[in-house]
Amino acid sequence: MRILITNDDGIHAAGLVALEEIAKTISDDVWVVAPADEQSGAGHSLSLSDPLRYRHIGGRHYEVTGTPTDCVIMAVRKIMPALPHLILSGVNRGQNIADDVTYSGTIAAAMEGTALGIKSIALSQCTGIYDNGETYGVARAHGPSVVAKLLKLDFGSGNLVNVNFPDCRSDEVRGTVITTQGKRDQNMLTVDERVDARGRAYFWLGFKRDKGNPPVGTDLAAVFNKQISVTPLHMNLTQNDMLETLRGVFK
Repeated sequence: MRILITNDDGIHAAGLVALEEIAKTISDDVWVVAPADEQSGAGHSLSLSDPLRYRHIGGRHYEVTGTPTDCVIMAVRKIMPALPHLILSGVNRGQNIADDVTYSGTIAAAMEGTALGIKSIALSQCTGIYDNGETYGVARAHGPSVVAKLLKLDFGSGNLVNVNFPDCRSDEVRGTVITTQGKRDQNMLTVDERVDARGRAYFWLGFKRDKGNPPVGTDLAAVFNKQISVTPLHMNLTQNDMLETLRGVFK
């Protein structure tokens, strides 16, 4: 099995090392094509106004001066000798749950793989909720079995899977649950205003570290309960419940 791995944290990210370890439990034919620089929050963006360059790092490792989506396209269309059978994206440093799905470059890489007809899985390691000093321990311990089980499935057209590992010790994990995409309280999004050395204001966007009280069955609730969250996602964003309403308005 030929596997492509990528991420949005960049070619030198520790999570990419963890993901390569996971991939190599499945196959020896593993290719790494990742952004030269961090692309967190890049979403499903393409570099259309700037040229792309790639550099061979060594072995089957390449860096691309672009987004995670660019990396998948470059890997499939230019770098790899043949199409991968599987794309793994991550392991992201930080959760990709609820509304994160629309921002995440990690998930976007899996989306691009799905659009190309390749089975794709996004993997993320939650951090910052529980302080345990074992950043990728849960992903390393449980990732191989989770991916192996998912490989047995036919995802179907336009579908991908989003996996989130809880922020706890690997022996504290309370199982794996199938979840729906949750909804984050948007009051958690913060704008931190600061002043530079010349007295000019600049801003950092971020999130409050607040677990909230999400509904049972969501990805949010799962990771807060020290469970591995597995969420099926679909590329088609059509809101079917609104179709008839809109047809009535525009009749």
